[in-house]
Amino acid sequence: MNNNNKLKTLAIGVAMVASVFTLVSLSSAQDDAPAGIIETRSHVFTPVADGIYHVTPTGAVNLMSHAMLIEGEHDLLVVDSHVSPNAGMALIDAIKSVSAKPVRYLINTHYHFDHAHGNQVFPQDVEIIGHRYTRDKLSGELGNVLEESTFISFTEGVPGQIEQMQAQLATTENTDERAALQGRIAVQQAHLNSLAGIEPTPPNITIDESMSIFQAVRGGGREIQITHLGRGHTGGDVVVFLPEEKIIYTGDLMVPFLPYMGDAHVDEWPDTLEHLKSFDFDTLLPGHGPMIQGVQGKERIDMLQAYLRDLWANTRALKQRGLSAEQAATDIDMTAHSGNYPQIRGPGADVRAIRRIYQLLDQA
Repeated sequence: MNNNNKLKTLAIGVAMVASVFTLVSLSSAQDDAPAGIIETRSHVFTPVADGIYHVTPTGAVNLMSHAMLIEGEHDLLVVDSHVSPNAGMALIDAIKSVSAKPVRYLINTHYHFDHAHGNQVFPQDVEIIGHRYTRDKLSGELGNVLEESTFISFTEGVPGQIEQMQAQLATTENTDERAALQGRIAVQQAHLNSLAGIEPTPPNITIDESMSIFQAVRGGGREIQITHLGRGHTGGDVVVFLPEEKIIYTGDLMVPFLPYMGDAHVDEWPDTLEHLKSFDFDTLLPGHGPMIQGVQGKERIDMLQAYLRDLWANTRALKQRGLSAEQAATDIDMTAHSGNYPQIRGPGADVRAIRRIYQLLDQA
């Protein structure tokens, strides 16, 4: 039985979370300058420039990643589609609270499930753009992404999480705690149900290096650059850069904490990040975590480069000593970077990252 069928078997028969939204503030970015945050039931749209929003979750739907919305005079461009059909539909519905204009383009920053498995619910006339590698992964040309360790490792624990919360609910008497638990259970059950219906949907427009979209805006045009800087978090990461506004959306190529590395090209990633530093940006919008402003963006890139280089060198040394990947993941000492990454509290690293580095070393 493949992983998709397992998820169908495990899915709990409940309806998906209803797409009912509470609008905190409403403005059309093309009619006025940014007038504040727009919050729906599932999403928060934070304006970072006129018609440009960093899109983050409220917690009412399991999204697992951020997105970006760019509003032009006639249409919309969306970057990343979240983790599932359920999350993708929530995004489409939430966007209606920002603008009634149609979505024309959807960009995938990379192929990972939490950024691209909402693709399937976007209307057929929406053009999906991504790197050629992203298409090859999501089309099945390079194997079934639903059977890969990345997807499985992040989804196989969902039924157990639900069971744990249900057991906690059975012993909790506090009314507020019960309500909070019931809400979390409903979110995870809807997420589990939606995972069972995923049909990986690849980009139908691909790039190898770069392309630009020129979006009509009131009084002129806006250039939207889509660029592959090299291999890093995956083999097909792209960044979305708005040169006039000096805003860059990096997906998971650059996040403000230690990123997942299970499919990474750890040895090449620092050089790819060096190319990222060449962009003239004031605001960096990551696929996870808070936006980064000003010089802190370049400083955070430096920190990640240093960590990746040390992780590669230290892992290679442990492998040369004959340690297994599992032993190396336990013994490796990256505490020199704990000042930049507080989640490092002692020796050890994500075993998925170490296994990936071992794999790359074996291929060298």
